[in-house]
Order: sequence, then structure tokens, then C-alpha cells
Amino acid sequence: MTDVGVSPESGPPGRSAADDEPALVVRDLTIGIRRKRRTTMIVHGVNLDVGAGERLGIVGESGSGKSLTMLAVMGLLSPPLEVLEGSIRLAGRELVGASEDELRAIRGSEVAMIYQDPMTSLDPMFRVGDQVAEGPLAHGGDRHAVAAQVRSGLSEVGFADPGRVERQYPHELSGGMRQRVMIASALIGAPRLLIADEPTTALDVTIQRQILRLVRRLQAEHGMAVAWITHDLGVVAQFAQRVSVMYAGRVVETAPTRALFRAPQHPYTAALLNSLPTTLQPGGRLVQIAGTPPDAASPPAGCAFHPRCPQAIDRCATDTPVLEERRTGGAAACWVPPERWT
Repeated sequence: MTDVGVSPESGPPGRSAADDEPALVVRDLTIGIRRKRRTTMIVHGVNLDVGAGERLGIVGESGSGKSLTMLAVMGLLSPPLEVLEGSIRLAGRELVGASEDELRAIRGSEVAMIYQDPMTSLDPMFRVGDQVAEGPLAHGGDRHAVAAQVRSGLSEVGFADPGRVERQYPHELSGGMRQRVMIASALIGAPRLLIADEPTTALDVTIQRQILRLVRRLQAEHGMAVAWITHDLGVVAQFAQRVSVMYAGRVVETAPTRALFRAPQHPYTAALLNSLPTTLQPGGRLVQIAGTPPDAASPPAGCAFHPRCPQAIDRCATDTPVLEERRTGGAAACWVPPERWT
């Protein structure tokens, strides 16, 4: 895991274009599996927003709905998964209900995504340059102009000899180099929003830090917004300006990064922070979160975290809390405020 220590650059949201439309606004998003006789909800009424030029971290255990939410933003859910309810607005444009042609037109130009494993995202049969060029060519770019864009893009992500790299195949590159290729591919269309789905998880700590610095530099230079999906709070501390914490298909807390690390407002967030290696109990024992995450398709009644929560009261087992503003500048979905925690 990345070392935890909240970066000075990860303070309260510094929205670079305060008068602009937010890059992304998700409201009451519900995702489910629709079958003939039954519809099963997996993501339950998610609310998220990413300001213009903002870096948002989306945190949670596997199965919490982080990736599904962002795949819905991209319009990449595959049947039987589908958006059942809610709104997804990208720079003011509604995406729920948009046609495939409309979605194809904005992918790469307005919103782009980089994935956890670049080796499975890059086609081993094609040269790097051809794959980076695929997006702008699909949007009608001139072949000669796109070729120059590809070299410029590969140079921008740190390749000293982009002409050589564009002729190589993915297997000829290291993991960190492949991830930089994926970043170049995502940024070549100058998207308004970049979605990163745990892109540093498979990399060693040194390369991970390089990728984080690279994306942060490029984000600042291009003024784009970034939604960074991760389970690693160390990455969040280094990169994000604001954090949304997901559990069992819901957002349970959202706050500026410094406030969340200093004073978590949801017991699940507090448990995640307490389980970090930097917060060892006396004797060197790791603190574990009791129990196991629920199946998002059949979560417990009330607050889904209540069977694992040391702060749970009777109401938690029956009533589902909603996000409410807290004095820290964020919001949390919990019936028990921190001042009443034991």
C-alpha cells in the first residue's frame, strides 16, 4: 500500500472553474440486473459530483459499486446490467437514455477511462501507436494530424523516444510503461472528465507514485476533472481533493480529504482508517473490520453496515440513513453522530 500522509495539495476542493458546469453530476443512480421475472438492485440511489478541474477519490471495498457506477457514466454496462433509475449529467448533458451513437461521440472526447490492468486493455496484436490513435480516428481525425498527436501524447506522458514506443507491441513494455500508454490514449481527446479505475493497483510503489504525479501534473495542465476509483487510502491521501466512500452500493460519506482523514463521520470510514498499517494496535496487530461485506444485491435492512458496526443502535437495523451535511464540510449517512460514538 502507498504510504499514508495527506498531501498539502489534497486539501479542500480547489475548483479551477467555479463558474463552469460541474464535470459530472450523478443523482439517485440505481443500477440493477433486470431479468424476466425479477429485477435485482446492486447500486442504490448513488449521488456523486465532480467539479470542473477537481480530483475526486471514490473509495470502498470490492463489490461496493465503485466501478459499476463509473461504467454507467461511460455507458458501458452490459446486459443484464442496466441503469434502472436516476440521472447522469456530464457537463450538463444527460446521459441516461442517450443513444449508443451519442455515447460513442462523447467517449474519448468528453470522458475517458483508464483501467486497472493495461495488459488486458491493450490489444497484444497491434502496435502501441495504432491503439493510441484509435480514438481520435474514430472521431473523424485526419490520419496525419492524429499521428502527430500520438507522438505528442506519448512524449507528454514521459516517453523520451515516442517514435520508437509507438512502433512497439504492448508485451515489449513494462507495466508502468503500459499504464502510461493507457493514460496517453485517454488524454489524446482532451476529455473534460478522466475516470481512473484502480490504475496503479498492479504496479510497485515506486511506479505507482510516478503515475500519481504524472496524472496530477496532466490534470493541472489540462484543467480536467478526475474521478479516481481505489481501495487504497494512501492513494487518496496523495491525490484526491475530496473523497466519496461507498459501501454496499451506496455512498455513505463524502468530504474534503483532510476533513475525512482528520474526523471521519461514518463508522465505516473510521474503520477503514483504523485498519491502515500506520495505525497498528500495541503489539503490532492490525485492526480488522469485523464480519464480511454484504452482497450488494441483498443488503441487510436499514444501514447495510450495521451488522459490522460497533456504533449501531436499534434504528440502524430498520431505517436506511440518508446523506446529511456535517460540520466538517462533508456529509454522512449515519444515525449516530461521532460525538456519540463509544
